[in-house]
Amino acid sequence: MSAPERIPPQPDVTADEVLARGELTVHGRIVDASNAVLYATAELPGRSLDCVYKPVSGERPLWDFPDGTLAEREVAAYEVSRALGWDLVPPTVLRDGPLGRGMCQQWVGPAPGAEAAGGGPDSLLALVDAEVPEPGWKAVGFAEVGAGRTALLVHADDERLRRVAALDAVINNGDRKGGHLLPLPDGRLYGIDHGVTFHTDNKLRTLLWGWAGEPLPAAVHASLRTLAAELADGRPLLTRLRALLTDGECEALRARTDALLRTGRYPEPSGEWPAIPWPLV
Repeated sequence: MSAPERIPPQPDVTADEVLARGELTVHGRIVDASNAVLYATAELPGRSLDCVYKPVSGERPLWDFPDGTLAEREVAAYEVSRALGWDLVPPTVLRDGPLGRGMCQQWVGPAPGAEAAGGGPDSLLALVDAEVPEPGWKAVGFAEVGAGRTALLVHADDERLRRVAALDAVINNGDRKGGHLLPLPDGRLYGIDHGVTFHTDNKLRTLLWGWAGEPLPAAVHASLRTLAAELADGRPLLTRLRALLTDGECEALRARTDALLRTGRYPEPSGEWPAIPWPLV
């Protein structure tokens, strides 16, 4: 699969506009994804973007989420990340495409099949043969690695991951795997695959439990206060989210945000739901 020819970007056209209004050309399918994930290009005169197109028609039914709603949840996660002031989720829109309505998200990193430069998820997560983590790492728990052996699962004590962990708590992310973290060589970190989010029940499953119960950093707390204000009745963010989620899911989002502000701490596993996703990557 070859990457499409890129047109020099035009600064007056935002990524959101290109994704929403650009001509969408599909180049191939990401075969290891559980749902239909298509590598595509969105193009307007003077600018094109590589993107991921996930048509609703390619979503596999889930027992605990309404059918055909994963695309909306991906867009809602982008809206919440943007409201927090964090560039953690690539620009994401809901639009029509060659296979019908679906989610379209800016592609980050190298094109499919190209070799990645810089650190990958393994620079942020590791399985180590130790009882306690080394400095700069946080322990998640012990995982079976085969032949009756266990290893300690750890993640980096990284400020970017602290923000991801807070975002996941807010959106109730049920599937934060290692492969859903995309660190780029320039230092940016993105999170992708947010279809299993915003449930009204506690579904938080993540590899980023290292700060469970610890105080939120002051900057994270400030961003959550901003989000809470933007979730007030009549605010544009809440209007947009209500077009993507049910009223109950929006109320649960506000309740989770308020709970984080009230406790001032990262959540801990509830014990009512598997805390760590599988597979880990």
